[in-house]
Amino acid sequence: MNIQIISVGKLKEKYLKMGIEEYTKRLNSYAKIDLVEVPDEKAPEQLSPADMEIVKKKEGDRILAKIGADTYVIALAIDGKMKSSEELASGLESLMTYGRSKVAFVIGGSLGLHDEVLKRADEKLSFGKMTLPHQLMKLVLVEQIYRSFRIMKGEPYHK
Repeated sequence: MNIQIISVGKLKEKYLKMGIEEYTKRLNSYAKIDLVEVPDEKAPEQLSPADMEIVKKKEGDRILAKIGADTYVIALAIDGKMKSSEELASGLESLMTYGRSKVAFVIGGSLGLHDEVLKRADEKLSFGKMTLPHQLMKLVLVEQIYRSFRIMKGEPYHK
């Protein structure tokens, strides 16, 4: 399976980079993983709704440019479906079984994802109703993907 994690913004925090690198290294024995960062749109703190839409559109265009036509897209969105680790593992396993070998998880910037990205998504996934920094979300996502493969293979890790 080829997994892309497409996220907005450059990861700067060393502790998050180290965690993501560790899980990415572990994942290499199960799947090819590609971490893609698209630039965030520079904007002032206070934005009008119209300005927010412009920022999300520009970031969304950058995201969509990285997604192949044959890629199954899972957008992380607060209004997406919440799944257990076992359900995520089952969903990934089902995709592999039915020939969907390219999967992209998409993490938006601080304003979220543009509607065009959400329309392109095959499903929306939520990790809960809490707002988390998108940089931290990448670490949580990589760990959950790793956990999914351990569950699929029946290997110890998941408790």
